[in-house]
Amino acid sequence: MIVAIDGPAGSGKSTIAKMIAKHLGFTYLDTGAMYRALTWKAMQTEGNLENEEALCRLMDQTSITFQGRGEHARISVDGVDVAQEIRSPAVTRNVHHISGAAGVRWRMVKLQQRFASEGNVVAEGRDMGTVVFPSAEKKFFLDADIEARAKRRYDELRASSKTISYTDVVEDMKIRDRRDSTRDNSPLAMSADAIYINTTKLTIEELLDRIMKEIKIALKD
Repeated sequence: MIVAIDGPAGSGKSTIAKMIAKHLGFTYLDTGAMYRALTWKAMQTEGNLENEEALCRLMDQTSITFQGRGEHARISVDGVDVAQEIRSPAVTRNVHHISGAAGVRWRMVKLQQRFASEGNVVAEGRDMGTVVFPSAEKKFFLDADIEARAKRRYDELRASSKTISYTDVVEDMKIRDRRDSTRDNSPLAMSADAIYINTTKLTIEELLDRIMKEIKIALKD
């Protein structure tokens, strides 16, 4: 079974996807982390992040894997755990180069589909229900007011960066939203058969309860 969760940054995708995977014993597939992982490697090699051909070669030469299951799944690049490194502000600023490259996205989609073919999966990202897993048994699109999304991201970043400002996070999020929704390749969009949930005023427990009820209906079928 595949559960696909899409939505903009800060909508609660990662948190809830991990919790669902833990409850169901499914594999958690963080597709955004995969793009961040390749971004991190490209930055380490000091390659041209706007050279799609070079990025595709780098993707072909790179092993991206997940270790562990559920909320404990961690991403590795060529056998090295990079779960912390890929969340840096520098990677966040540059990941759009990777996610916007058509050749890289094609390769990532194939890799994501291969991961999902190995068992039950909860996959979260920007194009899970529309491009990567159009036949997923359950699809959800999470959203929230930008102020709420920015506050969530600000609280996450403040733990590791004392110089980050809420205003900067809001502006960065607006830029990411615009890039994600207008890019030529697999833009952020809600699948016609996805369940839309606005998480602005929901607690994580309320969100989990709502999604699990929908999944249990599908499991019974």
